[in-house]
Amino acid sequence: MQTGSPAFFRLLANPVKFRLFLLSKLPSAYFSGIRVLNANTSGCSVSVPFKWFTRNPFRSTYFACLAMAAEMSTGVLAMAQVYGRKPSVSMLVTGLEARYYKKATGVTVFTCEDGDGIRNAVETAVSTGEGQTIRARSTGRDVNGETVAEFFVTWSFKSKRS
Repeated sequence: MQTGSPAFFRLLANPVKFRLFLLSKLPSAYFSGIRVLNANTSGCSVSVPFKWFTRNPFRSTYFACLAMAAEMSTGVLAMAQVYGRKPSVSMLVTGLEARYYKKATGVTVFTCEDGDGIRNAVETAVSTGEGQTIRARSTGRDVNGETVAEFFVTWSFKSKRS
């Protein structure tokens, strides 16, 4: 059983390579200052700063920047499972739900701990050849540990067998 790509986690651990990856593949994440704080096969934490590029006219972090960080906290776990896999597996966001609890007026850290569920969905997609979905939860907290927002990102995985 394959449990995440060590090569993918090495890419994440190298700040220069990861910033180049963001610049080339996700420029909005690069310019907004999103950072992966930690990641392993079971969970991932991503921060989004409160700065000129990420704020809205209401003096809080723009909802789309919060959504980007939340999606990345789930997407890192998904990419770790499909990166370099044979047969290859496609991944796609098929749904997004959000709940906002308070204004984000500082750094917000989104954490997803659904790595095991994501791994199981990918493994099932590969073993059965049928598409699988998972609804991953990412919770955003401020520096005081208070919940700012909660996102549910639905990922779809499908094996690309020939």
